[in-house]
Amino acid sequence: MKGDYQELVDEISALLAVPATLENRDFGLIAFAHDSGSEFDETTLDPVRTRSILTRKSTPAVRSWFEGFGIARATGPVRIPAAPDAGVFRDRICLPVRHRGIVLGYVWLLDASPGPTAAQLAAAMEVTARIGTLLADEERAGADLSREFRAALTAEHDWHYDMAVSALRTALGGAGTDALHAVVCVTPWTATEAPSSRSLPGAAALCTVSWGAGGGARAWQLGTGGSGGSRTVFLDADAGGAGAPGSGRTGRTGTPGGGAGRAGSPRSGGSEGSDGFVDPDDTGQALAVLVRLRSADALAPAVTAADRLRAMTGAGAATAGVAAPRRGLAGLNTAWLEATSAARAARAEPRLGPVAEWAAIGPYRMLTALPADTARDPAVRELLDRSHGELARTAEVFLDNAGQAGRTAAALGIHRQTLYYRLSRVERLTGLDLAEGEDRLLLHMALKAARL
Repeated sequence: MKGDYQELVDEISALLAVPATLENRDFGLIAFAHDSGSEFDETTLDPVRTRSILTRKSTPAVRSWFEGFGIARATGPVRIPAAPDAGVFRDRICLPVRHRGIVLGYVWLLDASPGPTAAQLAAAMEVTARIGTLLADEERAGADLSREFRAALTAEHDWHYDMAVSALRTALGGAGTDALHAVVCVTPWTATEAPSSRSLPGAAALCTVSWGAGGGARAWQLGTGGSGGSRTVFLDADAGGAGAPGSGRTGRTGTPGGGAGRAGSPRSGGSEGSDGFVDPDDTGQALAVLVRLRSADALAPAVTAADRLRAMTGAGAATAGVAAPRRGLAGLNTAWLEATSAARAARAEPRLGPVAEWAAIGPYRMLTALPADTARDPAVRELLDRSHGELARTAEVFLDNAGQAGRTAAALGIHRQTLYYRLSRVERLTGLDLAEGEDRLLLHMALKAARL
């Protein structure tokens, strides 16, 4: 469909012998064309047009200035004079793109004397009508796609998941069935609404998903869906963040396992519990995005989408996770688990974020899949109390440095004797022997898991 837009913009540019740009109603760039019949003119690239082409969007100030000429209400061409102070060096003609009376976008032309004739502009408006039909069709498909995407991510039973994926596959069409995708999770999603998938390059679908809000449980299937013994992760919204693996309990499909408590962490942010743990800042929503990829070795489109969406949240602490690339939709449920796990890891370990790829989160690939009460192992519960924060950090840095005292002391900026004293206190508090590999493993996992 993107190719159809480009062909129509090329048609308008050739018809009027001027450069043309097509943007959606949110001023997001869809396609642009330079008149091939004339020599390149640097003045066609004034700051406003350059920004639109390079960043695929315009600033709110530019949008407000153009809308002040009534383009959202116009049914025919609107001439807009140059305004050098606003970065608009050339006169423009705006052709509103409408479908059944609703404006869906704009075609922008650079005006020059003598400019297009009335007959030429009338012919160009006929082309914009065809663009409007395409935009309307895509908008309808996009709305349905978001609904089915959300249904696939929140399906509680095998057959629900199978139906949702089938509907999503149908909506994507033949090209989307076997295409290479990556799933992205952005959390917390604090924006008032989700952006249009058309405004995000490479996005095939996006939707908001409940994250730690409301009662009841959510469930995501591990595997390819359907019957055959797939395992379900039950995500209790009251037990540490719905939408994330490891925040609930596991069991066979339809058979919840043991209960799960809320995972805390000895860090700032969130609300503090009576036991000294600090709950994550659950705001109720995460944003899920299905991003098209050209190569399994190049996740740049997904990372770029994650960065752009983080900026839209207005929440400085927002993190994002990118799942491993997959072809087709068979593993959509597992991809969502990976994306949410990577987002949680980025929030827990700043060095991984703010955008973390599933392949790069190391031990958090396992830790995010553990029950939420793992961090409260009796051996480490007292160490994780806020009053022992310095000891917990010392133990974690020691274990991160493979038990090498010199590197640990240097990293903490303390003397070795001070380090040995702190480690002896850690052993007394936990009852663990830091000379034993299994005890080190338990302590290291518990300290990392506590961040989640």
